[in-house]
Amino acid sequence: MGIFSRVSDIFKANVNDTLDKAEDPEKMLKQMVIEMEESVNKATLGVASAIANEKSLERKLAKAKQDSQDWHGKAAQALQANREDLAKAALQKKATADRNIQDLGPIYTQAKAAADKMRIQLDQLKLKLDEARNRQSTLIARSQAAKAQKQISQTFSGVGSDAFSKFDKFENKIERLEAEAEAHEQLAGGNTSLDDEIRLLGSSVTVDNDLAQLKASMGLAPQLPESNDPLAELERELKLTSGTSDSTEKKDPNSTTP
Repeated sequence: MGIFSRVSDIFKANVNDTLDKAEDPEKMLKQMVIEMEESVNKATLGVASAIANEKSLERKLAKAKQDSQDWHGKAAQALQANREDLAKAALQKKATADRNIQDLGPIYTQAKAAADKMRIQLDQLKLKLDEARNRQSTLIARSQAAKAQKQISQTFSGVGSDAFSKFDKFENKIERLEAEAEAHEQLAGGNTSLDDEIRLLGSSVTVDNDLAQLKASMGLAPQLPESNDPLAELERELKLTSGTSDSTEKKDPNSTTP
């Protein structure tokens, strides 16, 4: 018995959960308003029937009262004409009308009270319907706003944001490719710079030698750069000394040194 009870509870829970998920607040509100409108329509028909019954009883009661007065007048007229037989017959008709008045009076009173009560209830039901219609618009707007807020929250929290996650993934991949390209460029640029510096170094040495020779030929005393090679430095000094002696002899070949 316990197993069947648990199975029944599980089945009911699953059914209720499915129904809760299937219930759309907007559709349910519209359906409830439709049901209220149907109730108002039925109540309106009932009130109309009660009012019709009230009016019918009112007319019957009024006719009975009128008949009672008429037969009373006819009985009096018959007596004036010395027709007691006709007067008695008229009074019998009057008695029947009076009994109708006595019977219809309470019935009419009850019918009128019931119709008045139904009118009040119908008015209250119509007010509730109008209120429900106004609240329906407000509740539907709130439901739509809540759905939009939920969708935005799910998007920012990562739920249902596959497109955004894929976009970020490809952006990271592009940034990684750019970083790799920059690294390769720096490596290639480093080798090129080293080769250029070596070539510039050789060119600078040649230019320095040419400048020293030019200064020596012009008899200028250059400030030779220090060199780590003693042979190269000795060679430059010999060239400088030789260039100076040649310049002195060309200037005054007959002069003697004091």
